[in-house]
Amino acid sequence: MRNIELKACLPDREMALRICEQIEGARFEGNIRQIDTYFAVPEGRFKLRVCEPGETYLVYYHRADQREAKASVYSIEYVTASILDILADALGVVAVVSKIRTLYLWENVRIHLDVVEDLGDFIEFEAVLGENDSDESGFRKVEELKRLFEIRDGDLIEGSYLEMVMG
Repeated sequence: MRNIELKACLPDREMALRICEQIEGARFEGNIRQIDTYFAVPEGRFKLRVCEPGETYLVYYHRADQREAKASVYSIEYVTASILDILADALGVVAVVSKIRTLYLWENVRIHLDVVEDLGDFIEFEAVLGENDSDESGFRKVEELKRLFEIRDGDLIEGSYLEMVMG
């Protein structure tokens, strides 16, 4: 699976919520508590995500660490949360990231307004690409949302919450 994503600091959450409500075709999907446990792997990133409400799944992904929109290649496998102890023993836990995610869907783009424990407010766009979708179409949609939400280049985040939590 692949997507195009962009992450940034969110200086005005209320304004972002208003914009989400005004985007034609965007729909509110709810607030989700997500706990991501990252494991030590030789390359890429590997995490167990527990969602409340929702499901538990493993995510293994590769993407460049850059401030601009970037392509990500990932795999997801749904599991039970009880797998955490086995993975922690086998691989070692690198960090845990806890957040409340407000989720909106617009076309094939997931709009995330995240409140990350100990880090603050962030916004993330993920254009999920199907088999027939081009990377360029994902980059265009993410760029359109960047303009709509008035995200400045100085607010863009290079890596993931993992690197931010690790400091």
